[in-house]
Amino acid sequence: MSISVQPVIMAGGSGTRLWPLSRAGFPKQFLVLAGNSTLFQQAASRLRGLDGGGVAVAAPLIVGNEEHRFMVLDQLREVQIEPAAVVLEPAGRNTAPALTLAALQALEHGADPVLAVISSDQTVTDEAAFRAALQRAVEVAADGAITILGITPDRPETGYGYIRTEAAPGSAALHVAQFVEKPDLETAQRYLAAGGYFWNAGMFVLKASVWMAALERFRPDIAASCRTAWAARSTDQRFVRPGKAEFAAVPSESIDYAVMEKCPGSPFDIRMVALDAGWNDLGAWEAVWQVAPKDADGNAAVGDAIVKDSHNTLVHATSRLVSVVGLTDVIVVETPDAVLVADRERSQEVKQIVNQLGREQRGEHALHRKVHRPWGWYDSIDNGPRHQVKRIMVKPGASLSLQMHHHRAEHWIVVSGTAEVTNGDKVIMLTENQSTYIPLGQTHRLANPGKVPLEIIEVQSGSYLGEDDIVRFEDTYGRK
Repeated sequence: MSISVQPVIMAGGSGTRLWPLSRAGFPKQFLVLAGNSTLFQQAASRLRGLDGGGVAVAAPLIVGNEEHRFMVLDQLREVQIEPAAVVLEPAGRNTAPALTLAALQALEHGADPVLAVISSDQTVTDEAAFRAALQRAVEVAADGAITILGITPDRPETGYGYIRTEAAPGSAALHVAQFVEKPDLETAQRYLAAGGYFWNAGMFVLKASVWMAALERFRPDIAASCRTAWAARSTDQRFVRPGKAEFAAVPSESIDYAVMEKCPGSPFDIRMVALDAGWNDLGAWEAVWQVAPKDADGNAAVGDAIVKDSHNTLVHATSRLVSVVGLTDVIVVETPDAVLVADRERSQEVKQIVNQLGREQRGEHALHRKVHRPWGWYDSIDNGPRHQVKRIMVKPGASLSLQMHHHRAEHWIVVSGTAEVTNGDKVIMLTENQSTYIPLGQTHRLANPGKVPLEIIEVQSGSYLGEDDIVRFEDTYGRK
């Protein structure tokens, strides 16, 4: 009899230490940082080869943020993966409630699969080794143990928590004796020399019922409040939404603090399988530099970059030429609306800048100049006190909401493709180089009836140009 495995991809992180490339509205898991696909796509694709050897793998279950729901579907569609379900958190409550929602979904209809819980924002260079370790962990978890993938350390790292292990004769997995917090350098060097210590990568393999039993023992408040939010859920063809008000009452806690750290010495058998597969969590720009291809002087360059007389430096350019001279151990990241320059060894501190931007309510905290929407994207290429110019792309077959604005009028000029424009009680078709005018207060909609992307230039004018000046009457995507 084969072991039923339900992959769970945790996709709700914010990746603030990779600002300005990663932002709350477009976090790092949806970016291409290594290879040719996004980290989220890599995580989903990595599980494809797990089938076989007595293991039956279901389609992945995604747990993510309501705000990123269409990004999840678009990126899965690009790699031809159909999810089992996409469970949407109404608000961020850390990883323990997120895993609880996944477990409740997996337990529907009387099933009790082994959950293979992986993060969407990590990279692995040896996928065969990853799958082999995950299969061993699945076999151990099928017998009732909580199983963790621990990373074999190759340096005295101070940025990760550690797992202290003990031998388990006759088992494919080690006993977990203790979880330890991020150490100082001297302690990390001692761990490396002693052996038996592994980095905690936040990847867990366990039965759905075992997770719920452990959570109910150690954090019954989280278990009860998650069950209440789950009972109030709504479901459509694409998404599962726990009750919003009920989920807001769920305590925020990580998987480690809520359950894992309490398991050693308890009735819950907790094991670890070593993973040596070129793993990196890309938690800061220093980690991105570590995995990037480098020249003879240790420099890594992405985009239109010129690097001269520099050493161990990362330059990441997205929209223009970036040139550097005479730098050592420096990070330079350029986006259309923000530039970061940082000491490579202090790249973890970028989070302080993000926190300040949040306190000052600056737009660069959450959104790029180019903003993705379920129908396509818009790029704000110019603005002033009473005008804004946007470049807008609408996917084939997609449409914006039927809407109106109280404070602005709009001119639309078609650059390429075909536009179907609803302007009051009229519907017209526009093609390349044709234009139309939307008066202030006029009900309107833009749609792409064609087979190729539609691109237009939108010129807004008025007394207020904020994105919250939108009154929606109809919307394909359920937005209000």
